[in-house]
Amino acid sequence: MSVSAVPIRILVVDDHTLFRRGLTALLAREADFAVVGDEADVSHALRRAAELQPDLVLLDNHLPGVRGVDALPALRDAAPQARVLMLTVSEDEQDLLAALRAGASGYLLKTIDGDALADAIRRAMRGENVVAPEMTTKLVSAVRETGAMAQSQAAPASRLAVLSPRERDILRGIARGDSNKAIARELGIAETTVKIHVQHILRKLEVVSRVQAAVIAAEHGLD
Repeated sequence: MSVSAVPIRILVVDDHTLFRRGLTALLAREADFAVVGDEADVSHALRRAAELQPDLVLLDNHLPGVRGVDALPALRDAAPQARVLMLTVSEDEQDLLAALRAGASGYLLKTIDGDALADAIRRAMRGENVVAPEMTTKLVSAVRETGAMAQSQAAPASRLAVLSPRERDILRGIARGDSNKAIARELGIAETTVKIHVQHILRKLEVVSRVQAAVIAAEHGLD
């Protein structure tokens, strides 16, 4: 791993003190991470996010008074440039959909190991899909059953028609959770070419993350 000259600035939000402290210590081992704050509730997290403008927020769902998914819009308003990753014990597909609908860049389970979490944070900062593998099937099934994500509700099938055949191939890879490297290998093209196509896909679908694009693909049966 190449270490960035500017570390990823992370805010941790979790009401369990031992978990929060342990997570902070774990992340501090990574040379390209800097934990700039940790909070136990939404009100303090909103103030700190506005003050610190972190690059990424790790957000628990079960917080005092307000669920993390319900606090997402206010948190994103407080720190518009920050990516938000849910880190929770909840395997409920409705919590997953609510988080993605509210603009979370990913949804991870607390059973994740340290190396995988670090990799997920870096992938999220690159705009990649970081839904926990255990939740992928639930995500696809729930979206196909309900069409519940706001961005995908606003994206009729005709919007997919603006994608080129190559972009559709790449969107299929995104929907599977493949990395740019894996998509490039499958299609026999350069990884940089995939990255450019992904940017075009997000712009054409009017979404900001690969997760949202994957949901649109699943809802419209692009597989």
